[in-house]
Amino acid sequence: MPTAQTPPEPEHAVREHVQSPAGVRRRLLNWFDKARRDLPWRARPGQTPNPYHALVSEAMLQQTQVATVIPYFGRFIAECPTVRDLAEADEQAVLRLWQGLGYYRRARNLHAAAKAIVNDHAGRVPDNVAELLKLPGVGRYTAGAIASIAYNTRAPILDGNVARVLSRLCLIDTPTDATPTQKKLWAIAAGLVPKGRPGDFNQAMMELGALVCTKANPTCDACPLSKQCKAFEADRVADVPVPAKRKAPVQVDHHIRAV
Repeated sequence: MPTAQTPPEPEHAVREHVQSPAGVRRRLLNWFDKARRDLPWRARPGQTPNPYHALVSEAMLQQTQVATVIPYFGRFIAECPTVRDLAEADEQAVLRLWQGLGYYRRARNLHAAAKAIVNDHAGRVPDNVAELLKLPGVGRYTAGAIASIAYNTRAPILDGNVARVLSRLCLIDTPTDATPTQKKLWAIAAGLVPKGRPGDFNQAMMELGALVCTKANPTCDACPLSKQCKAFEADRVADVPVPAKRKAPVQVDHHIRAV
């Protein structure tokens, strides 16, 4: 059984930012049931999620588009169908399977994580955020995604898609990479995750950001949350999320001595 997680923010605290949290959960899950994509690592309704598939897919999806990952995931699972197979694989074989995805440190971390899972967890992907965070290459977002999607644990996630959805939903007009904004977004994400279907809810948030609440040209008319979206109500969807402030370039003078 999954171990206890840090409890999400109380409902009344989330209400400070979100209009009708219960309505957001209901509308989003209803939309997801109809619009969810059939992805090779995603369990279909009624199926039990595969924690190993969640681990591999989340590693691949870091900084990589879904369409690019799909064929790589299929080849990877065909060669390394279980976490033990991956742990026992030669590193060069793992890197060859990864070739073309880039950011090869992700592959090495995934390989190391598989070894840690076999050595420290008897071959079972951990079911709680605290233990997942101890694995190489697993950060707060990835740990929350695996725990919620694979084990139905009430854990929040915050990636670029979710940050964009929440920034618009709550009309947060401060740079998303600023520490206070990140803290606020994580708190809102934690408070919104429902007790029932937390994994589906987190996937729905990501799906909404990927398909509807996109960075450019969002289709607000098709959004299940438009009636509760503060940015949409204020006609400021294009203004949020606020991008990170770029540091002003520093002029550097180079003095070259003729020889």
